[in-house]
Amino acid sequence: MGQSWSDMRKQLEQEYLCDSLKGRIQFFVTRYPRTFDEHTRIAIRVDGEELLKSDFVKWHRAAEGTAQSGIEIHNKGGFDSVEFYNAFYAYQNQSIQKSLFCEDPLVRLFAILDRRVGKRSLQKILPSIQNQPGWLRPFYLLRLTAEDITGSTA
Repeated sequence: MGQSWSDMRKQLEQEYLCDSLKGRIQFFVTRYPRTFDEHTRIAIRVDGEELLKSDFVKWHRAAEGTAQSGIEIHNKGGFDSVEFYNAFYAYQNQSIQKSLFCEDPLVRLFAILDRRVGKRSLQKILPSIQNQPGWLRPFYLLRLTAEDITGSTA
């Protein structure tokens, strides 16, 4: 992967983040290496409150014995740090338009908060908010509210 978590976090919170949300969002990835499964916890705080909490072990155990794809688990908010990093690299290495409509909701998460997404693009996305996974909708609404875009039905 080649990039440290601190560099990635700096890019997410400062370089890529839209101006209207700078200073309000913090990304956290915590790995517990001494546990048998190297437990990972991912969180995103907005204004000091955790808006996203992904505990991969919890989701993995819940999905055990079912035929769920990685995307289906991601849609339910379950992912580990490797998937989080991979989504970031996909987002970072493709166009913002491709990221906004990517199958992976993690990539869409990074894209919706991106400074390169303007008000016109956000207005076009407005009707699709209801189709986003439940854990992702608040991030869409946060960005729309921060940009003073109304008309949300989510």
